Amino acid sequence: MHENREISCASWSKDQDRSAKAINRTADAHAQEKSDCAIVPLNRSNKEVQASAEVGEGRAQTEENIVQSHMSPTQSGKHMSQGLGGLQEVATKRKQERFTALLHHITVHLLRDSFSPYGGELRQAVDGMMWREYETGLEDRLVDLHNRVHRRTYRARPSRRVYIPKTDRRQRPLGIAALEDKIVQQAVVTILNRIYKVDCKGFFLRIPSGTGPASGAGRTVCGADPEAGELGARCDIRGFFDNMSHEWTMKFIEHRVADRRILRLIQKWLKAGVSEDGQWSETNMGTPQGAVVSPLLANVYLHYVFDLWLEAWRKKVAMGDVIVVRYADDLVLGFQYRTDAERFLRDFQERLVKLGLELHPDKTRLIEFGRFAFRDRERRGEGKPEAFVFLGFTHYCGHLRSSGAFTVWRITATKRMVAKLKAIKGELRRRKHHRTSEVGEWLRKVIVGYYQSVPAPCRAR
Repeated sequence: MHENREISCASWSKDQDRSAKAINRTADAHAQEKSDCAIVPLNRSNKEVQASAEVGEGRAQTEENIVQSHMSPTQSGKHMSQGLGGLQEVATKRKQERFTALLHHITVHLLRDSFSPYGGELRQAVDGMMWREYETGLEDRLVDLHNRVHRRTYRARPSRRVYIPKTDRRQRPLGIAALEDKIVQQAVVTILNRIYKVDCKGFFLRIPSGTGPASGAGRTVCGADPEAGELGARCDIRGFFDNMSHEWTMKFIEHRVADRRILRLIQKWLKAGVSEDGQWSETNMGTPQGAVVSPLLANVYLHYVFDLWLEAWRKKVAMGDVIVVRYADDLVLGFQYRTDAERFLRDFQERLVKLGLELHPDKTRLIEFGRFAFRDRERRGEGKPEAFVFLGFTHYCGHLRSSGAFTVWRITATKRMVAKLKAIKGELRRRKHHRTSEVGEWLRKVIVGYYQSVPAPCRAR
């Protein structure tokens, strides 16, 4: 197992080292390391060369403070820092690397980028702080937050428990974090994403920044091969976010992250507890849905629990082809043979039990789905093939009108569409005394937003 270490550059010369150690055997204890962040004067001489470089994580050497970065921008249009670019490069080349120095990537600049998506909003965090209020004197606040994180005096606050209605009329618990917790969590997620985005298997659904699950997932599922499987398995892990083991979560993170300071931050968020109706309660397991860091922790958890295990299972056990699409804890699989599908459900259930998890009995089922489903079910007199709902879309078998070839049709799930239409109807009633032009402009935004976020093959017909 390789480790990413930052070597000391404390020595001036051998003679100086010997004389210093003769006086004090810990003379190098507080010497500046290569990763130490020195305060650089604003007007540095152009002839002065800065020799500091982090070769351990592949950070490019900085020649002068006036040289502009030539790295390509990210999807959001913002330029990626040299350090994070080197981090991703090392993670790509060294699959067994354990990163021991990551905290120094949390800079004031990264904290500012982590706050910027929320800047100007009026939403109130759990600590009573408004985003717009925090934006007043933002630089001083971020410098103070940066210092607390690096001095280890930063304290995570309990998340506030709120409930939102689900389409099946049940309540989904969410955890609303404090404002500064969201900022620091987003900074840590930005760093760790450089590592884990190269580790994830191809069947894990990664949603590009700026798009929602409905958009990214719909385009990926709609692009899946409709003839790759004859039997489908729709799986859902019961209460996954609420039952994630903290112990296993940290073990999985430690496979790639060895910086104890980053690990300590994650432990603080997991153990911060929940505040509900003014009462604090301890959290011994699970991660709050709604927390910025939760999707990352969930995907890392399932990367080791499901992705790697399934990769080995379909090579050693499966007799036919297996296709997989996973988004968080929602899974859809296609099998060539029924025996493979039935054995997968048994083996996966056994694996989850070892980790204190289980498949949801009502949402996990085998589905006869594929190009031969029409023929086989008609032969048995069972009617049309079954359909299934995945990420807000109902998927069902069909044929093209032009050629009669098999295809998979996808429409917005009925419950979601009905709920949305009711909400629009209620809003139209509320605006009935407004000007027609204003109502029309609002309705236009709703419709345009739907057509922009939902892929064409997945829209309601």
